[in-house]
Amino acid sequence: MSLFSPEVTDLAQILWDYHCMHQSLHRADVMLVLGSHDLRVASYAAKLFLEGYAPFVVISGGLAHRDDLLKTSWQGTEAEEFASILIEEGVPEEKILLEQEAKNTGENFSLSKKILDENGIEFQSLLAVTKPYMERRAFATGSLQMSDKEIVVTSPPGSFEEYFAYYKGTEHSPEDILNIMVGDLQRIEVYGKKGFQIPQEIPENVWNAFLRLKELGYTKHLLSEV
Repeated sequence: MSLFSPEVTDLAQILWDYHCMHQSLHRADVMLVLGSHDLRVASYAAKLFLEGYAPFVVISGGLAHRDDLLKTSWQGTEAEEFASILIEEGVPEEKILLEQEAKNTGENFSLSKKILDENGIEFQSLLAVTKPYMERRAFATGSLQMSDKEIVVTSPPGSFEEYFAYYKGTEHSPEDILNIMVGDLQRIEVYGKKGFQIPQEIPENVWNAFLRLKELGYTKHLLSEV
């Protein structure tokens, strides 16, 4: 049974395909794991580390979301929650640095770079691990915040249907996730114009899908002022 109507499913798939960049993976000097409500990102980051994709891991995420769709029931920071999973799955604790102040994607990159500098870790390439529908926004943000570095972004593999079905019956419903994905598309447009990230071209069919989803009521994660 489909989670959404046929029209909404088709529109959401268009946004999903745009957000997911499918960049080729290769070894990097550092891995940056962007904290969020999605603990699968932490498990995927652990897998990549154990496969040798980076010798160090920075996990970034504070107590940013307490009153929006991204909130969790965790008591600790996103970085702490993610770190516990990486350690449980075999990543040595001494290979992990925690950044626990970031409240947005820009700070995930800027504050993580500060921690790396403070620890004397030099790097030219970075592998950022995030949610699938955050790939493009993370890439655009990191490419601005770390403009002199090579940035590759990746996320746990899987289809649109699999990703959304995971949330059925959880504290974040499939409808919540779709609202967030619509909001992230808006942020790509707005933040590029504001200089918070490098601009990204948004194809006409993607923008039209975004506008139609807004008309259908998926507006809970939109910026109130643009």
